[in-house]
Amino acid sequence: MIGSIKRLVLGVAVNLCLAQGVVFAETPMEQLQETIQQVMLTVNGAGKGDPELREKLRDALMPRFDWFEMAKQALGKHWTAIPSRQHEFVAVFAEFLGNSYIGKIGSYKDEKIVFVHESIEKNLAQVNTKIISSKGEPTSVNYRLHRVQEEWKIYDVVVEDISVVANYRSQFNRIIANGSFDDLIQRLKEKESNHKN
Repeated sequence: MIGSIKRLVLGVAVNLCLAQGVVFAETPMEQLQETIQQVMLTVNGAGKGDPELREKLRDALMPRFDWFEMAKQALGKHWTAIPSRQHEFVAVFAEFLGNSYIGKIGSYKDEKIVFVHESIEKNLAQVNTKIISSKGEPTSVNYRLHRVQEEWKIYDVVVEDISVVANYRSQFNRIIANGSFDDLIQRLKEKESNHKN
């Protein structure tokens, strides 16, 4: 009896280790391809004017991003000045940028996404893609990722050599320099409400 319990526990432990190894071994490109494939299936399978499309895209996309890290990098030097409001900023930033990204992707229909190259250095990676429009014009979109536990999470998107995070950092610095952190939060909330309309 005790021997069979030991074999059972050992078998479960080995299976868990092997299962974790498979997940851990999954590359950044494979994880990103899986997410983008799910997004494109959602977009292409949606009926015209599908009221649930945004929510389906949100469910597919939002978990692939490290919103905390993106918000921290986008706020730059101002991050340490607002320790009690960091979570508030992350939430507002994720809503704003996430919904903006979902809006753009939701408009894709005939675009083709080509995975060009993947580079990995320890816990950092970059996956280079090209979005080919229906007219055949390519747009370079590179995803910067880092490993968070067993998953690869996006912490920046570089479109045609322009970093989304660096671009927002520049804008946020100007807003805070000419106003305040509260002004930045208010502007993001206003832009977010415009995305929804």
